Amino acid sequence: MSMTVRPRRSVLYMPGANTRALEKARTLPADALIFDLEDAVAPDAKETARANVVAAAQSRGYGKREIAIRCNGLGTPWGKADIAAIAKSGADAIVVPKVESAAEVATVVGLLDAAGAPASMAIWAMMETPKGILRAEEVAGSHPRLALFVMGTNDLVKDMKARHTPMRLPMVTALGLGMLAARAHGLTILDGVYNDIQDAEGFRAVCQQGLEMGFDGKTLIHPSQVEPCNEVFAPSSAELEVAARIVSAFKAAQAEGKGVVTVDGRMIENLHVEQAERALALASAIKELQAAT
Repeated sequence: MSMTVRPRRSVLYMPGANTRALEKARTLPADALIFDLEDAVAPDAKETARANVVAAAQSRGYGKREIAIRCNGLGTPWGKADIAAIAKSGADAIVVPKVESAAEVATVVGLLDAAGAPASMAIWAMMETPKGILRAEEVAGSHPRLALFVMGTNDLVKDMKARHTPMRLPMVTALGLGMLAARAHGLTILDGVYNDIQDAEGFRAVCQQGLEMGFDGKTLIHPSQVEPCNEVFAPSSAELEVAARIVSAFKAAQAEGKGVVTVDGRMIENLHVEQAERALALASAIKELQAAT
């Protein structure tokens, strides 16, 4: 069984109005970059930022890093023009803020198609409002272009009138519903950002929590967060060693017609083999990405 996995361990937001940041992003070891036209850009800089990020995406200067561009919401004066520009930018994906229904996804699809976006351009939906989370399953199954959920935890905390806590207990229900909907429909899902750039220990702990919850990676707000995030969301050498043993033991047992396989005294089933194969595929995709950047 061959498996293609695209690493999305570290997904770094870059402010679209800041050309120096867009330039610096070419050298950062992030798996993916989100050029931001929304929260990171002041209203009077929106048009300039749009031109900046389209030029950056078209430059093809980011190696094998995945490039996504976050548009402004459809309810804003810039949303539609953003989508039309992104459609032709050569970016891999468009990130749509505050998605709350399948109808909104359909509208974005219509605008992308009308502007001549290639079939390969994916939609990444920001899940960041109570209404969006309660409709996560409807959104997740809405269109083949939709490939990924991004959890917008800052907006969720604000709308829920909750608090940011180290263990994120106020967020667990929203994160879990987003996760279940994404997995039910075969989507990738990214965890939200961590606000305290200085707190390296807290950041690593929340990355570990995200990994344990099932997230594929995490959205980031500062270059210093990239390497620790990559480390946490990559399979460890010990995990890879076990994975390789599981796969080879299973193959050997199949060849000998044995139904029961044990590795290190543990019974191995198909699901363990799938997990092992996925870990090995991810490790090899990470290696390929690192070699290319």
